[in-house]
Amino acid sequence: MSGPQLLMVLLGAVIGGGLALLVYSLRPVDVDQDKPVEPSSLLPMLKRLGTRLPLAVGAGLLVLLFTRWVVLAGATGLLVFFAPALFGGARSERVAIARLEGLAAWTESLRDTIAGAVGLEQAIPATATAAAPAIRHELATLSDHLRVRTPLPVALQQFADDLDDPSADLIVAALMLNSQLRGPGLRDVLTSLAHSARDELEMRRRVNAGRASTRRSVQIVMGITVTFVLGLTLFNRDYVEPYSGAVGQVVLLLILGCFAAGFAWMRRLAAFEVPERFLFSTSYTGRERSR
Repeated sequence: MSGPQLLMVLLGAVIGGGLALLVYSLRPVDVDQDKPVEPSSLLPMLKRLGTRLPLAVGAGLLVLLFTRWVVLAGATGLLVFFAPALFGGARSERVAIARLEGLAAWTESLRDTIAGAVGLEQAIPATATAAAPAIRHELATLSDHLRVRTPLPVALQQFADDLDDPSADLIVAALMLNSQLRGPGLRDVLTSLAHSARDELEMRRRVNAGRASTRRSVQIVMGITVTFVLGLTLFNRDYVEPYSGAVGQVVLLLILGCFAAGFAWMRRLAAFEVPERFLFSTSYTGRERSR
């Protein structure tokens, strides 16, 4: 099968699949009134994908149109789809550092509020309004739970699940123990936890500054490699002509696989590994971590 014929077959398959999905979505469905309707998981999955999926498909089809190489088109689509994971990392680390800094400041504020002989049920809502933006939403949810008379240990557990941070588990665990035992010494414990959070914050800032150069090197190597491969394919077809055949496509697949393994390894070097959480609720167990 020649290149144009293969392209027409693939485009026809894409168009036909879209029409089949459209017809299926318009098909009437008998709904049992007595049976509860389960929400579809397709819409949340599409929301999580955002614009990455159509951009990846469009980039793959565009490369296929210009090169007639199925392997390169698939690799381009995968590269566009996983670009945030390959080229990103700095933003997620900045978010984690901001959350940790907010936790340290809130712990200090909670310690000072408790020093005025105020209980946890009153101190938590009082400190939520002045919390850092990185944790303000989660603290507002915790305050709402306390206002509707949710037991404090249950509300704190939900707060830990919302933050989904191992550093927050230490603070929440101390608060949960105090809410159940009501013993003295909480102020000293919060002081120690605040100091520990500040030390971890300083350490992560130093590590992040050191990893920034590694992350930048990964991005430069990946960008040059992708530009070089696409440039040769588009502007020097005679040089890459041996890859046009079936054997050449297999060889190209092996080469791209080696590049992908190298990119994943370099991306792993630039990543920051945090310890696993230890404070889980029953509803949280088995749930995928969003970060």
